[in-house]
Amino acid sequence: MSNFPILSILTFLPLAGAAFILIMRGEDEALANGARKMALWTSLITFVLSLFLWFNFDQSTAAFQFEESHEWIPDYNISYHLGLDGISLLFVLLTTLLTPICVLASWESVKTRVKEFMAAFLILETMMIGMFSSLDLVVFYIFFEAVLIPMFLIIGVWGGPNRVYASFKFFLYTLLGSVLMLLAILVMYIDAGTTDIPALMAFNFSPDLQKWLWLAFFASFAVKVPMWPVHTWLPDAHVEAPTAGSVILAGVLLKFGGYGFLRFSLPMFPDATVYFTPLIFSLSIVAVVYTSLVALVQHDMKKLIAYSSIAHMGFVTAGVFTLNVQGIEGAIYQMLSHGVVSAALFLVVGVIYDRIHSREISDYGGVVHRMPAYGLVFMVFMMSSIGLPGTGGFVGEFLVLVGIFKVNTWVAALAALGVILGAAYMLYLYRRVIFGALEKESLSKITDLSKREVAVFAPLLILTLWMGVYPVSFLDFMHVSVEHLISQVNVAVDAANVVQVAIN
Repeated sequence: MSNFPILSILTFLPLAGAAFILIMRGEDEALANGARKMALWTSLITFVLSLFLWFNFDQSTAAFQFEESHEWIPDYNISYHLGLDGISLLFVLLTTLLTPICVLASWESVKTRVKEFMAAFLILETMMIGMFSSLDLVVFYIFFEAVLIPMFLIIGVWGGPNRVYASFKFFLYTLLGSVLMLLAILVMYIDAGTTDIPALMAFNFSPDLQKWLWLAFFASFAVKVPMWPVHTWLPDAHVEAPTAGSVILAGVLLKFGGYGFLRFSLPMFPDATVYFTPLIFSLSIVAVVYTSLVALVQHDMKKLIAYSSIAHMGFVTAGVFTLNVQGIEGAIYQMLSHGVVSAALFLVVGVIYDRIHSREISDYGGVVHRMPAYGLVFMVFMMSSIGLPGTGGFVGEFLVLVGIFKVNTWVAALAALGVILGAAYMLYLYRRVIFGALEKESLSKITDLSKREVAVFAPLLILTLWMGVYPVSFLDFMHVSVEHLISQVNVAVDAANVVQVAIN
């Protein structure tokens, strides 16, 4: 099976499904149902195929696996190069899991241009898998930027009343940062003579050049995370996006920045990484504390969860730059857990929005009297979001705090304050929506979860609890790759220090 192009099949199978959907013809309702079924089956087959990676991955090595390399533009030493390590594997699996859930979640809520909506989601899946699998900078950049197009359309066409404003804001913020990254890629190619990512990881850029390259990549990744103060596009995008759009945005797209730091900033620019670590800690703590306080005063459920996502990703960026095993593994685990839990929370909001067509917290109260199953599901994901032991959210936050504490106790103390604030705004949200007397007339006939909605939540519930009680099943996949990453940074920094001492 060593020559089997599993990554290419996984990457382009959704694109083939999207092409098939776009050429489908028929009556409106029959065409819509056909598009839904085609999108669901394509995404489910993609997910099942991705499990091949899980069961056949060698956890004992940090080397890239399932590699495919073909000359693409040989005159410029650019190749079509794909491969996975223990870090990128988990994000590919997260992508293939959430896509069929998004398709199923939008089965009834999306009623216009259904064919185009389903095609856009499958195209988006291709771009996300390709981005995480790329081992060539040019290929990575193409997938990284191409994600903007279907997401722009999903928000701009199927979003809320201010969808055009939100989609353009999302597009312009992310595109601006990526232009600087493109310039950095050109400089790296001129200096190293290659765009191959493993080769660039081993290449020694000069310390001064590293700082400029690090800042250029940071401009793109900081927007994607998103870090304070370039986070303002996210609440608007989440509020206006359809439920499935919010799910994939929070579940996968917000991980692009954290993944980029791990794949590029740390191994390729280690000296600059150490130099800029205090900046990252400062911005991360501001994000954790400030956006948590902002979340406390929100009236819109989706906006509250959007701000909570910014706070959680502040933990991620702080953990990545601790440069120790606990911090980095905690950051990766936090990204995975957040991908599941934030996706589930947006689905939770989508369930009652489909019934009442309101996201205002004040329009609810006492929902548990009519929707006990919904109240239970909401509770599990809410508890995971605030880091309750036994859920996935606890493991990531705990490891990150341990990693930060080993580096800086003051930063760890401020990050812990974010945990307290997170519990405050999520419990406050849950109490106002679920508990209390059922006084609103609009809620008197609201119905509990349907079979389709149970099918949507079931895998996310199982995964949230699995990640909480058996974290080693995920940590084992990333451990060797994380240790190798840290050794790359340490060796490069030690070598630079030796050179600096010799010069002095």
